[in-house]
Amino acid sequence: MFVIIGYIFMMACIFGAYAVHGGELAVLWQPTEIVIIFGGGIGALIVGYGGKPMKATLKAAPSIFKGSPYNKNFFMDLFALQFEILTKIRKEGLMSIEADVDDPHSSAVFSKYPKVAHDHHLIEFMTDYLRLMVGGNLNAFEIENLMDVEIDTHHHEAAVPSTVIAKLADGLPAFGIVAAVMGVVHTMGSLHLPPSELGKLIGAALVGTFMGILLAYGFVGPIASVLEARAAAATQAFNAVKTTLLASLNGYAPQVAVEFGRKAVESTERPSFKELEDYVKNAKGK
Repeated sequence: MFVIIGYIFMMACIFGAYAVHGGELAVLWQPTEIVIIFGGGIGALIVGYGGKPMKATLKAAPSIFKGSPYNKNFFMDLFALQFEILTKIRKEGLMSIEADVDDPHSSAVFSKYPKVAHDHHLIEFMTDYLRLMVGGNLNAFEIENLMDVEIDTHHHEAAVPSTVIAKLADGLPAFGIVAAVMGVVHTMGSLHLPPSELGKLIGAALVGTFMGILLAYGFVGPIASVLEARAAAATQAFNAVKTTLLASLNGYAPQVAVEFGRKAVESTERPSFKELEDYVKNAKGK
């Protein structure tokens, strides 16, 4: 929603001010120059990032128009789920969660928290380390190192779409200059035309530079920032799981372990201690 609102506000200010000063908006509509700018930029991306990075970017692009899934409600579900799993371990032993971690989609515990259960990567991360707790001989220090490696790898992978879009934004002003130069070349070959016609050709050529800069900094660049923030939010969720599980491995009670994880969440999305306590009680009663 904020992406659309921002675009509308930006265009209203830029084009509105231009129109107020007597500018003709129709002059700015140069579809061939837009094709040159975007075609050149996307072609360069295919050369530099063809294959998996481009597929990841196309898959991530539609998400910019949706709100981030990593909000307070998501983290309430995440901590309630971990509390329930860790409580089950404490009461019934590690082997009691074996069926849950082997098939979380069929687990009665995981199915109670659909917001988290739909996040395939996070569930896989959580169940992998719960499985290590059940059947592995690794200590907390070794598991923490392994978690850090996996989180770094995941963050690098999640950041690929924002990197690709940022590179596209960086290149658009240059391709805008390409479009402008091509327009000037066309104008130089039309010097036999009257001044009024030459003025239109020169104006159309200059639109290339304008469009390249506007598209880069007004439209494409902000998308890269949105995707970067989404990747950081996903990493925050992984760190919350990591902190909670490590606290449990170090012998803390489930309620205290979850409190460790809660502290790993940014204040804007972090549920309060009372909110989380009440939510966990209600969730356990389901």
